[in-house]
Amino acid sequence: MRTTHYSLVAAATLALPGLLAAQSPLRLADALAEADRRAFANRQATANAANSRAQAALPLKGILPSARVEGGFVRTTDPIGAFGTTLRQRAVTPAAFDPARLNDPAPVNNMTGGLVLEVPVFNADALTGWRAARSAADAHDAMADWTAVNTRAMVVKAYYGAVLAEEKVAMLTQAKRAAESAVKQVESMVRQGLVTKADQLQASVRAGDIESQLLAARNDAITARQQLAMLLGRTDTALVALPTSLPGDSVVRAFARSTPMGSGERTAALTRDDVRAAQLGARAAAADRQRATATLLPRVNGFARYDYNSPTTLYGGRPNWTVGVMGSWSLFGGASELADVAGASARARSARAGEEAAQVNARVETEAAARGVTLALQRLDLATMAAAQSREAHRLVEKRYGGGLATVAELLGAETAATGAALAEAAARYTLIDALAQHRRAIGADPGALAQLDGRHAASTNDVRNEDPTP
Repeated sequence: MRTTHYSLVAAATLALPGLLAAQSPLRLADALAEADRRAFANRQATANAANSRAQAALPLKGILPSARVEGGFVRTTDPIGAFGTTLRQRAVTPAAFDPARLNDPAPVNNMTGGLVLEVPVFNADALTGWRAARSAADAHDAMADWTAVNTRAMVVKAYYGAVLAEEKVAMLTQAKRAAESAVKQVESMVRQGLVTKADQLQASVRAGDIESQLLAARNDAITARQQLAMLLGRTDTALVALPTSLPGDSVVRAFARSTPMGSGERTAALTRDDVRAAQLGARAAAADRQRATATLLPRVNGFARYDYNSPTTLYGGRPNWTVGVMGSWSLFGGASELADVAGASARARSARAGEEAAQVNARVETEAAARGVTLALQRLDLATMAAAQSREAHRLVEKRYGGGLATVAELLGAETAATGAALAEAAARYTLIDALAQHRRAIGADPGALAQLDGRHAASTNDVRNEDPTP
């Protein structure tokens, strides 16, 4: 059972390159555009911002006029209601004042209709509440923009992480071929009596180790592709075709040299969308504190009505109108207003602290990101030198082995070192790409600018190994 399961997984893994070969490789620019439209985090942030923008219109009820139409039917024997209804219908006659009829009226029908206009005159809490709600909506918009920036940085990381996984598969595939060829060569030499059985076993162990690494690398490549698909907002996580190598060292270094590092970048970080959102949030909290204080002030509102009353027809009969102005002042509401003011003041202080924290965090992240780029460049220099030296060392040991001056163990060790150094150099190149994306995010710039690297990938593994080994 286990053997069958392993065979199915291995077959699917081996068939993967063929399934993806027919697809055009996904470019980073296309991945970023897809994430902008479909990424789950972006869609959630946009929906939250839209909801906040809709909520910001609610305080307008206390600022803008409102109009409504009313209609209804009433049938009553209430003495006051019956006489009032008759009077509203302008149907009063001397007989209506008969005491018996007043005390025990017959049922009266009334079809009512009305046109009502309400005009706020002064509602300070509504005005300040509207300003607070608008600032809060702007803050949510800024956070949606910051979410989009973060998503683009994650897409760059995930995209090139998946490409790195493909490059690792390609390197280990070549290493596996070389190891298998070495095993066959050593087996032939054993038959000729030139080397011992121990040499053959060492070569077989080396080939098995490479194959194990290759299986793990293929699995990692599938996982990386699926994670990228999920980050792009795809629900089926179908595997996508990707380039098989990262952009070349010279291309990445050139992009890094074009990225400024300095105090100007730290200043630019203060315009980041998360900092802007914190500033708007503090402004909204300050306005909300004014709103809470304004609830202690009087309110003045006007109204106008046009009413119809008829025993049989809606909006029938002779209309009457009413206009008026009403003021209200809540002197004491069980201390609820005071609690509202105290809570709003505390939230304003908290928002102000959050704004300061966001500014400090932006400066710290910017400086750390700049150092990260410098460190990644230095590590790439070392990894590139180590890869070149390992290739040269392997070439020399291989030459000595051919002349009988080196053992199989030395040759296998040189091959292992060369493969490890090549993988480390690719990983260092990826680390620099990610550091550049994180730096652009930290300064409030677009991490998607790394799409300039599209199509500018390194040479194949074979070409790399044939380069001049001199560091």
